[in-house]
Amino acid sequence: MFRVMLYTQWKWSRLIILLGTVAAFALPIISLQGAARADRNPLEAQDLLRTVHSWGTLYPVLAAALGLLVAMAGWAPDHRGRHVHALTLPLPRWRYVLLRCAGGAVLLAIPVAAVLAGALFATATATLPPGLQGYPLALAVHFGLAVALAYAMFFAISAGTARTAGIILGVFGALVVVQIVAGVANLDVDLMSPLQIVVLGSAGPFAIFTGRWMLVDV
Repeated sequence: MFRVMLYTQWKWSRLIILLGTVAAFALPIISLQGAARADRNPLEAQDLLRTVHSWGTLYPVLAAALGLLVAMAGWAPDHRGRHVHALTLPLPRWRYVLLRCAGGAVLLAIPVAAVLAGALFATATATLPPGLQGYPLALAVHFGLAVALAYAMFFAISAGTARTAGIILGVFGALVVVQIVAGVANLDVDLMSPLQIVVLGSAGPFAIFTGRWMLVDV
């Protein structure tokens, strides 16, 4: 049953996985283009760190996008068919959800492995300035945890009805609208900063998306 479900999820999300894998492999390599090579002068250590840090902002974006798109692709056929197919299968609902979640997680392991492969290739072929060293495994683990968190959150939201997703998005949209209206009216109302601290702060549930995404560091 799991192999059948994995195959169907691959058909639904293969374009997402393939594009994400290419981007995941290329990102570490591009971020180290400033390192010393035979055909160019090397960047200074500080400049190289600045370049790697600027490219590092794309890792959490890619992780969140992969988690969102794979989760949505996994549930889209069920929503279109009003879950009739799932109800006809000879297995309990909780097991069906578990198998579908596991199938998406297996597929997402491909771009995570691509980040590791790209990071290993980039650090192996680049000559780093003295005092700097590569952390390909740490970067891949960081990326994998971010992908897993994004996938788990969006999978849970996508598993619900369209009304549930609409309520969640509506609440977030209402906060944004209130913040914009307060800014236009010159009111001292700041709803987004406390929310950002709670969600993305060091103790927040999505703190893994912030911080330093460094392939090369001291």
